[in-house]
Amino acid sequence: MPDDVLTVDDIFKSRANTDKFLANVYSYLPSENQERYTNTNQSGVFVGASDEAVYNWSFPYSTQLNSSTWAKTDGAINNWWNNYYRGIRNATYFMSKIDSANALEVPESVKISFKAEARALRAMYYFFLVRTYGPVVITHDNLIDPGVDVGNLKEARSPIDTCIEYIVSELDAASANLNYTPWNGEIGRITKGACAVFKEQALMLAASPLWNGNTAYSDFKNIDGTPLLNTTYDVAKWARAAKAAKDFIDEFTINRTDYALYKETNSDPFMAAYLSCRNVHTTEWNKEWIFARSKTGSYLRYDRTPKHVGLAADQQGAGALGATQAMVDAYFMKNGRPITDPLSGYVATGFNSFKAPYDPSSRTTYNQWIDREPRFYVGITYNNSYWLYGSNIVTNMEFAGNSGRSQSTSDVSPTGYIVRKAVPQTETERGSPLFRLAQVYLDYAEALNESDPGNADILKYLNEIRTRAGVAIYGGAGLPAPADQDAMRAAIRAERRVELAFETVRFFDTRRWKIAEVTNNAPIYGMNMTGNGAAFYTPTIIQQRVFRKERDYLFPIPNDEVLVNKNVVQNPGW
Repeated sequence: MPDDVLTVDDIFKSRANTDKFLANVYSYLPSENQERYTNTNQSGVFVGASDEAVYNWSFPYSTQLNSSTWAKTDGAINNWWNNYYRGIRNATYFMSKIDSANALEVPESVKISFKAEARALRAMYYFFLVRTYGPVVITHDNLIDPGVDVGNLKEARSPIDTCIEYIVSELDAASANLNYTPWNGEIGRITKGACAVFKEQALMLAASPLWNGNTAYSDFKNIDGTPLLNTTYDVAKWARAAKAAKDFIDEFTINRTDYALYKETNSDPFMAAYLSCRNVHTTEWNKEWIFARSKTGSYLRYDRTPKHVGLAADQQGAGALGATQAMVDAYFMKNGRPITDPLSGYVATGFNSFKAPYDPSSRTTYNQWIDREPRFYVGITYNNSYWLYGSNIVTNMEFAGNSGRSQSTSDVSPTGYIVRKAVPQTETERGSPLFRLAQVYLDYAEALNESDPGNADILKYLNEIRTRAGVAIYGGAGLPAPADQDAMRAAIRAERRVELAFETVRFFDTRRWKIAEVTNNAPIYGMNMTGNGAAFYTPTIIQQRVFRKERDYLFPIPNDEVLVNKNVVQNPGW
């Protein structure tokens, strides 16, 4: 061995090298701002492969999912699986060695905290695996040398409930040795809150229709006949998820004030809501962020900034991540009603003068986009809208416009809409939240509606989200509360779709609810990108989505893994 190569034992003699080893364990956290380059720092496909958006480019892996042409032999499938298991392996190894670290360089208090962080990260990586692939192989504390690949354990997949219990128990154990604030004040490190939110997320997944009473998976078994899920519905799973969400709310927002919904003030309530919903994403590490990855790459701004030919270079992007018409239509009107409600005031055709909340002036606007709720203007760049940054920049996506297809066939919106949400002012690596408090509130409302319909907390926490968003609350003046459990379920899902749009949530929501066979098996509509003037506003099919029922709900286990380990069965349909 060359003299300058460190052994694992050497690493733990030095505080600096110990820190670097733990930083490596953190490095497997997903970096979702780089979705266009699938699997770069564990980036996913989860916005472009949901019914919210579509990339104009063919190279993002979401293209394969949207046409159901992905394969178990694809490199992306293999990389996600292997990289999360590398994170698990390295976390386990770190945990096994940290106690023997040089006490002069790594004090006991640091060892305890660092070991807990690694333990939590290991559980988080299992959560990401289970959310993506379903039941997986749990390696427990089996020690695998960091220089060796993971594939030779020859163990079978654990049933989904076993996987969830392991994740939950490991997060609880890690939390006991962690603080409420990041170690040494270093943002992005694991805290008690981070453990609690992953626990709640795991229990929500276990309670949802994909894994709770899904009879379509009745033949999903290991080679020895062990069922990988219980096909009998159990409402107690929803009750447990609701309790985890409420425990989080009580501990971290009521008994303590670690987290809170982000709110800005303004003399205009509509503007206050707009700024709150916009800046919760661009004001880094605010109190709504429960857990985030630091330095998540710098592609998000370019992908979501329109082409703007002829304008300053820092205001020119590709605008290639196009929002779908279905997502545009999902936003409520200013009065809080959906556009399908006869009392909403929605107008489907024609134009009027309208001043958007970010615009210094009124301008001619398609009636469909007038008087929508604040989150619409946070999330969507539409034709003839004023750009966020710079001055006097108006985005025109008609064929001959400054962001139209005559300027580029590549760096252009595919739909005539561009995702606007979370675009930062400058193209730099920045923090990106994986989970924020609004999702916990919505999780709690959802789980409570399934386990205890009619509970007053359902409306309370659903309306907390609507109040911050500046739309009428359910049960208030002029807007009746949903009448029953089914109506409330629809209202909660509609709220999630809008509040958490373009945050990698919708992809998994449609799968855990088992509705992706509908939402992702239909044409994607947008504007007519080959038209100018009135012709641009013609509804146009952009893409025909294909979703193979049962098969496409889960990523396939990598083919190489199944070949190496005969005890690992493949996912249904693959």
